[in-house]
Amino acid sequence: MNQRLQGRVAIVTGAGGGLGRTHALELARHGARVLVNDIGGSTAETVAGEIRRQGGDALAVAGDVTRSEEMEAMAAHAVVRWGRIDILVNNAGILRDRTFSKMSLDDFRLVMDVHVMGAVHCTRAVWAQMQEQQYGRIVMTTSSSGLYGNFGQSNYGAAKMALVGLMQTLALEGAKRNIRVNCLAPSAATAMTESVLPAEALARLTPGHVSPGLIALVDEPAPTRMILLAGAGSFECAHITMTQGVHIEDVATAGEQLCHLLGAVADRSGEVVPASGWQQYQLELAKVTADALSARPRIFG
Repeated sequence: MNQRLQGRVAIVTGAGGGLGRTHALELARHGARVLVNDIGGSTAETVAGEIRRQGGDALAVAGDVTRSEEMEAMAAHAVVRWGRIDILVNNAGILRDRTFSKMSLDDFRLVMDVHVMGAVHCTRAVWAQMQEQQYGRIVMTTSSSGLYGNFGQSNYGAAKMALVGLMQTLALEGAKRNIRVNCLAPSAATAMTESVLPAEALARLTPGHVSPGLIALVDEPAPTRMILLAGAGSFECAHITMTQGVHIEDVATAGEQLCHLLGAVADRSGEVVPASGWQQYQLELAKVTADALSARPRIFG
């Protein structure tokens, strides 16, 4: 095994089982020293012990990601033990699936709190250290439920898409200090997929087939602002794009005209992946300049 993460220190939240466990093991296989976090100390210690038995270096730290003070303490453990923090994998999460009309606000809020604020607490706990050492690799765990929607998962989907927005901005803010921030969207067997997929397909949807994708997102030459999809040994990339759209100068009739022009607005020829949110402003103002003398709608692309 190429020890491409030799000397790096990684924190993985929710690593007492499932995908977090395989993430921790995969990081250790590539040479990283791993702080294994979970809300249950015994499960975290089991995984840390597994890493140590395989010749790796690991530390188990119990902590609830919804409690910022516990995440600050967790990060401090890593710095005391190893002197730095190079990698953070925000993996901790829960499900409270139910259709929106039947979902309690408490269940909606709890899922948002664990996934979104949990990632915020953990990232804030390591951010200053990564800035000081001028190096950091952070991975948010998003989901196709957020990117594309999934029946019965309005809370989970909202949380997972929020993490994409968090990633986009943190990647911009961290760039000058060599902090790279990405998203990983895993596909894995769940109770939901058991009823619709054959056994041979489910056998491929294991956490172990996802975790290799993590290595590419935390390696030294890792990208930043990537949304990597991973499942069954396959890897894809998702993009948030912007079409060229139309410009309508006449405000008084713009609503009526737009109703007839939505097809042109949605036309994907010439679409781009914006470098930042400012690119929307730039495109729209450029169209005003280009079409300022005409009251007729103009289609761009």
